[in-house]
Amino acid sequence: MQRATFKTFLLSSLAMAICSNLNAAEAEQTEQVDKEAKGLNFERIMVTGVPRNSTVMASSVSVSSFSNEQLEVTTPRSTAEAFRAIPGVRSESSGGEGNANIAVRGLPVAAGGAKFLQLQEDGLPIMQFGDIAFGNADIFLRLDSTMQTVESIRGGSASTMASNAPGGIINVISKTGGGDTGSIATTFGLDYDTFRTDFEYGGELNDSTYFHIGGFFRQGEGPRDASYTANNGGQIKANLTKEFDSGYVRLYLKHLDDKAIGYLPMPMYADGSSLPGFDSQTDTPHSAYFLSTLSLGADGELRRGDMRDGMHPQVNAIGFEASFDLGNDWEIENRFRKSSVKGSFLSPFPAEVADGTSIAESIAGEGATLSYANGPSAGATFNGGNIMRIHTFDVEMSDFDSLVNDLKLTKVIEDTSITFGYYKALQNISMSWMWNSYLMELKGDNAALLDVTAADGTAYSDNGLYAYGVPYWGNCCQRNYDTEYDISAPYLAVSSQLGDFLIDVSVRHDSGEATGYYAGAVQSSVDMNRDGVISQAELSVSSIDNANASPVNYDWSYTSWSVGANYMIDDNLAIFIRASHGGRANADRLAFGKINPDGTVAKQDAVDEVDQYELGVKYRHDDFSLFATAFSAETEEQNFEATSQKFFDRVYEAYGVELESTYFIGDFDIRGNLTWTDAEITKDAINPDVVGNTPRRQADLVYSLLARYNFEKGSAGLGLTGTTDAYAQDNNDLEFDGYTQVNAFASYMLSDAMTVSVNINNLFDTTGITEAEEGSVPGNGIIRARTINGRTSSLTLRYEF
Repeated sequence: MQRATFKTFLLSSLAMAICSNLNAAEAEQTEQVDKEAKGLNFERIMVTGVPRNSTVMASSVSVSSFSNEQLEVTTPRSTAEAFRAIPGVRSESSGGEGNANIAVRGLPVAAGGAKFLQLQEDGLPIMQFGDIAFGNADIFLRLDSTMQTVESIRGGSASTMASNAPGGIINVISKTGGGDTGSIATTFGLDYDTFRTDFEYGGELNDSTYFHIGGFFRQGEGPRDASYTANNGGQIKANLTKEFDSGYVRLYLKHLDDKAIGYLPMPMYADGSSLPGFDSQTDTPHSAYFLSTLSLGADGELRRGDMRDGMHPQVNAIGFEASFDLGNDWEIENRFRKSSVKGSFLSPFPAEVADGTSIAESIAGEGATLSYANGPSAGATFNGGNIMRIHTFDVEMSDFDSLVNDLKLTKVIEDTSITFGYYKALQNISMSWMWNSYLMELKGDNAALLDVTAADGTAYSDNGLYAYGVPYWGNCCQRNYDTEYDISAPYLAVSSQLGDFLIDVSVRHDSGEATGYYAGAVQSSVDMNRDGVISQAELSVSSIDNANASPVNYDWSYTSWSVGANYMIDDNLAIFIRASHGGRANADRLAFGKINPDGTVAKQDAVDEVDQYELGVKYRHDDFSLFATAFSAETEEQNFEATSQKFFDRVYEAYGVELESTYFIGDFDIRGNLTWTDAEITKDAINPDVVGNTPRRQADLVYSLLARYNFEKGSAGLGLTGTTDAYAQDNNDLEFDGYTQVNAFASYMLSDAMTVSVNINNLFDTTGITEAEEGSVPGNGIIRARTINGRTSSLTLRYEF
């Protein structure tokens, strides 16, 4: 009752605040100067998550955008860091270039990825499911100078304008050329090893045809000390547009081949402080002494994994969009993309951090000892202390191909538009998990592997590897999937302008079919190193049990709807209200115990549904603009987490307020956003003890602020991103301290064409924990967690032509 009463009070207070400003707003009827260039740009045309392009001021959804220029001054080191500038979005950007946990408006991230949020490029999804295990959508996305705008919608019509996106959409929109302009920029790391070149150029081929091409290449160790080239690769994107009297056709091409280190939870004390020899801000378990793994592949063949590959997406995509006025108030729009996608994910995960003797004896019995397997002390006895039991998260993504088409036909009848749409998609998920177990010294600078020997002298490991598999987790994780997901979704949207009121209604029916198979692990003795002897580590080798594969053969369907209304009080003030119901089909994670022996899935497990309510206000006056939205959501969640080997079957509730604002004063401009969220686990079918608790990692406040001073030849400023305290796990015992990360930037024009800029990420070297495996502090005080990176500085030279 208290939550319901407070929710009513919150929404009522916002409505009263709006009404109290009406008289003042009506008195201020002066025309806004340079609306397009300043503030939140409420007059811009939004294209993401709406049935028909409209201005932000006239719409009834919460939408934000930022340009390439605005992105650069926030000094992001990854795509996920860039997303922290979006209100309502909690982007945990501590995993490297990908594998980020991204949540929106209190909707949960129970197992990782972006389950209720869809990432798009040019209006089409990168992946049909944002939380594929080790294949998160952000792994296959890179931001570079080809980006024109990042646009996001939270809640609202996202549930009816996209499949599996009830929480929202983040859409990366490409430049399309048409001005014979371009740029080339080179970035150097000043205190860390990185080198990157971005380029882009757009121009006209004739009066009706234009193009854009660009991309990036980079290499370097990255922001943490991996002791080898951990980031290596790049991307190229291009598009070609042909305009006609009644519309246009645009062709897209993309090639991405980029190896990027993936940071998994690492050892530190529960307050984020560093262990002796392992700096929580700059170190990583990656090491030059641990670059290769040997395992049995998907079909039982010997194969090697290269730790230097890290997260390695390989994408070749071709697509097109066409938009035409058919006459008689009919319009047609179609978007299509065919993507060939594969890759790999390989990174060390500390499954246990404990006293070396206790870990050794758990493997080789009482009296077992440890020695260095490699490194400068190879062969010497390990002198004692804590060590790491390492599981290699070694995953081959052999086929993540997709095909997607979104067709819309719109009829305008006076002040009403009616959109008929049909969405069709195919998504393959074919991947193999081939995990091994190692022992490693607890050290951050080129840690060595350790061998374990029994009291009788029997060797229980080979060059640091003590198991082909993960017996510490019950040999759970040698797995193979070969599945296809076929999605169809007709939808209808009606929007009508009634004076100052805009009312829109939309409905979508998603249906899908999953087919294929999956297989788990089987144990056998195999001479892995082909030396003619079966060692202790080779007595029980995990391989994929293809002979006893299980079928996948189920379907799902759900209906989404959204109803909204926007009221233009005057040119500078509008309010909106919206109610939405959406869903998200579950995919590969169901194979961890939710798929029946005959391949079917229970209806309640196949789809998780979300109900949302919103009340918002958009206001601008002179140099000030504000976008405020109060929201409420109830969410179902079925999921499985590989690192904890836990299932989730829950219902969550969340409500709060998101604010986005800008203010210009003289040569200064200030931009910021703040999201306050109150979230709670209201039901749990597996662990009812957590009912009433706050979902893990959900802070009350998440915020971002950018303050910039603009002068004749450049600009300088500070950016802040932060969060208040949050619980590590759903038991609400271990709590992370809140933190504020400060970034600094400055740019100066050496000439009209050449600019030099310096940016510093995490200026004050702040420690900020984003996630941890433990829910309580263990006896030795050591947890496994991910933190934001320490301070890094870079210099960029940009030439525009």
